[in-house]
Amino acid sequence: MSTPIDLAALKTRQMAAWASGDYAVIGTTLQIVGEQLAEACDLLCDERVLDVAAGNGNATLAAARRGCQVVSTDYVAALLERGEDRARAERLNVTFQVADAEALPFADDSFDAVLSTFGVMFAPDQAKAAAELARVCRPGGRIGLANWTPEGFVGQIFKTLGRHMPPPPGAQPPSQWGTEDWLHKHFDERDFLLQVTRRTFNFRYRSAEHFIDTFRSWYGPIHKAFAALPPEGAKALEDDLTELLNRLNRAGDKSMVVPSEYLEVVITRR
Repeated sequence: MSTPIDLAALKTRQMAAWASGDYAVIGTTLQIVGEQLAEACDLLCDERVLDVAAGNGNATLAAARRGCQVVSTDYVAALLERGEDRARAERLNVTFQVADAEALPFADDSFDAVLSTFGVMFAPDQAKAAAELARVCRPGGRIGLANWTPEGFVGQIFKTLGRHMPPPPGAQPPSQWGTEDWLHKHFDERDFLLQVTRRTFNFRYRSAEHFIDTFRSWYGPIHKAFAALPPEGAKALEDDLTELLNRLNRAGDKSMVVPSEYLEVVITRR
């Protein structure tokens, strides 16, 4: 019989990982995803919008730029500070609040739209996080998600990390959120209507070396992996990431452009 996973301990590890480095350095390059998601959700001026696991606030800013009343949440306060800096620079009125995606401190049916770009998919208790998104979305409202797919580039990165730093037994891969079967399983029974579009984000760096140097410095999970591995293990991880990047690079020798598939999901509550 398998031992039940300690979700609280896993969450503590995740919080430490995301608080390390500085995700905002990476996150700001993904801003176009937040803008496209805001359009897909057809956000309206003055609608009440919640951004869950907001990170440095890409979906937050996209919604605020469209005149929405936005509450931006994450369980890592330092990430919210980066989003707050960005909102202040644009003179956008946003409420920032530390909150756990698995226990959102809001009443049922509180929001017209609930968004998350590459955020809620990392919650350890995936079923609970999905239930919380559904709970705080009002009837007729929508949930908008951007989730990396298992077969896409970022999904492959996490598989590569898992070979070098195996996750705890029983841990659910975040990329499950990037599969239509998983989404239907967790939202159909709650009387939500799913609309899924496959999209591609292009990671643009000078080279594989440039990408790895940037991500091992600033992107929490990769930063922590390299820090935890002995020198020979870190070299093996670097070699595997280099091979993956070079294999998927569509720019040839002159630069690095690696497409990464994700699901753009709009889930409407009936």
